[in-house]
Parts: sequence; C-alpha cells; structure tokens
Amino acid sequence: MTGTAPAPFTADDYRARMERAARTAADAGLAGLLVAPGPDLVWLTGYAPTAETERLTLLVLVPGQDPVLVVPALEAPDAAKAVGAPGLTLRDWTDGKDPYAATAALLAAGGRFGISDNAWAMHLLALQRALPGASYASLTDALPMLRAVKDAAELELMAAAGAAADATFEEIRKVPFGGRRESEVAADLADLLRHFGHSQVDFTIVASGPNGANPHHEVGDRVIERGDMVVLDFGGLKDGYGSDTSRTVHVGEPTDEERRVHDLVREAQEAGFRAVRPGVACQEVDRAARAVIADAGYGEYFIHRTGHGIGVTTHEPPYMIEGEEQPLVPGMCFSVEPGIYLPGRFGVRIEDIVTVTEDGGRRLNDTTREMVIVD
Repeated sequence: MTGTAPAPFTADDYRARMERAARTAADAGLAGLLVAPGPDLVWLTGYAPTAETERLTLLVLVPGQDPVLVVPALEAPDAAKAVGAPGLTLRDWTDGKDPYAATAALLAAGGRFGISDNAWAMHLLALQRALPGASYASLTDALPMLRAVKDAAELELMAAAGAAADATFEEIRKVPFGGRRESEVAADLADLLRHFGHSQVDFTIVASGPNGANPHHEVGDRVIERGDMVVLDFGGLKDGYGSDTSRTVHVGEPTDEERRVHDLVREAQEAGFRAVRPGVACQEVDRAARAVIADAGYGEYFIHRTGHGIGVTTHEPPYMIEGEEQPLVPGMCFSVEPGIYLPGRFGVRIEDIVTVTEDGGRRLNDTTREMVIVD
C-alpha cells in the first residue's frame, strides 16, 4: 500500500508523555509509576526490548524527578537508541548485582506506586521484599485513562489504521465465501490487512451460520454455505496503532428475519454513535445502543459490552459498559459494536471505531453498514 509515511514521534513527544504520566500519578495520589516492557513502555519511551527476558527492565517515573530506566547492562545499548532515551536516565545493572535494591533506592519507602498490569509477578514480589513499606496498584485500576486521550498525531495514526481496515473490507467482500472454509477467508483477511499496511494482525474472526452466535468464535474449518450470515471481525496494529471493525455479510439473499435483525443492529450502532459527546458517561453509549435492541425484544441476545478503548493495543480502557461513569473526553477512541446472537442460528455485529470530538463523535470506519450480499 502506498501513501505518505506518518511523521515519527520525537524525543520531545516521549518526554512530554513521561512528564504528563508523572503528573497524572501525583494527581491520583501515587508516589510514582513503575512501567515494565509492554505497550505502556513503548508509548512512554519508544523502547521495546527485542526479546522477553527474566532480567528486570523497569521505567521509574516519580513526580519531580528525572525518569529512570533500570535496564540490564547487556540491553542498555539498545535502550539508549530508543527515540525517547534522551528524556531519561539509563541505570544499567550487571548479572550478579541486585536490580531490586537499585530500583528501591529510587522509590519512597512508604509510597504507593502504580505498576504495569503485565509486570512479572517475580519482579513485583522481589520489589516488595526490597521495599516492604511500599504498596502497589495496577495501572488499569490506578490510572485507567493514562493512554486514553490521543493527541492529534495519534488520532492521525488511528484514522490511517481505520482506513486500512476499511480497505480490507472492501476487498474481502469481493472474494468467494460460499463453499470455502472459515479459515480460508480468515487467511484472506490477514493477508489484506498486511497488504494495507498492518505490521501486526491481532484477530480475524470469520463466524458463519450458527458460529456467528458466538461473539468470539475461533475460526475453524466449517464450510461456509449459501444462506449463511457471516460475522467478520478483524484488526491489528498499523504504525503502532490499532484497528478493529466488524461487518456482517450474507451469502446469497437473506430472509426477512435476517434483514430485520441486521437492520436492528445497524440502528443500535447508530444510536450508540449518536450518544457520543464530551462529558457523557461511557455507560450512556452502552445504554443507547442496548435500548434499541431491548425495545425490539432481543435484549437477552446482546451479550457483551457495547465497546472498548483502542490505541497502542486493540483493547484498553475506557469501556462502554453499564456502571462505567468515566466521562468522555475529546481524543478518546473506542469501539461501538452492538450485536444480536441467536443460539444455533446466526449472529450479527456491526462495529466502528469512534473518536470523541469537541462537539460529538467521528467514525474512523466508513464502509457501508447496510446488508452486504456476497457470493
């Protein structure tokens, strides 16, 4: 796929993110943040260790102090090449030394720290032994909105990922479905996502006929038949930011009931989208979409939340679900994906990624939401 390459993030971008994260931690009453390898570390520093290792790597962000990356000495040269490295101090350690004691020396003895959800238990337990007066909270619990609000450059990348997913759908609707296995169509989806610029394919759900009644159906060898409804749900990462879209197609002409259910899901998806505006609680998006389906008598067949956040991972806070009172903020990106799942028969899901604007919402997926007939 050709096109203008996105402008890379700079050292100043990463420095600003680390400063904002430290301030946000302080506002939340935390003494600092401890960030292990994974999406948070990449987002904050641009550094992604080349291999998973048992050796401790940990970014320490303490309000009022310079960021420190504790890193194994043999990986320090790679860490120093990270775009965000000029904004932090590297503190390397060699095998045979105690990295936990070195890390503990950077932390307040009785502080409460946010720590990456994916930090290894062995590292957290060792830190607890080195600093027994400290306490810890997962970042999802302590700072769920840390990455939720995207800046203009991030929104551009999100839009490009959405456009690539749209291009994938426009091509997949042209391929034969009837008589082919779900796994074959899923392979086509993966190939197309990569063709249109994705470096990582996270999922390619192809759920035909009765399999469509399972929202997270694992692609199998079922042969798609004429008369099947087929739920397509696919996405991954393009230039480090996520795509995720769902459309439901039909092999040959649908029945009146299938059209009715599809139209109902489309109306629910539109209602959820129309509920998006700054200051509205996340749960209101779920309520708006769910009310359409419930009022039509299908409420018990809408069996999942209406949406999830998306960014440098394809699933992250915020969540569009009953009980989530987090207000929407311009720059947030999340899915709106209601569905109806009739056990043993078929399912329908329609999903767009939406970003909150100053006065409403903007879809990052623009393919038709009408019933699409495929061969």
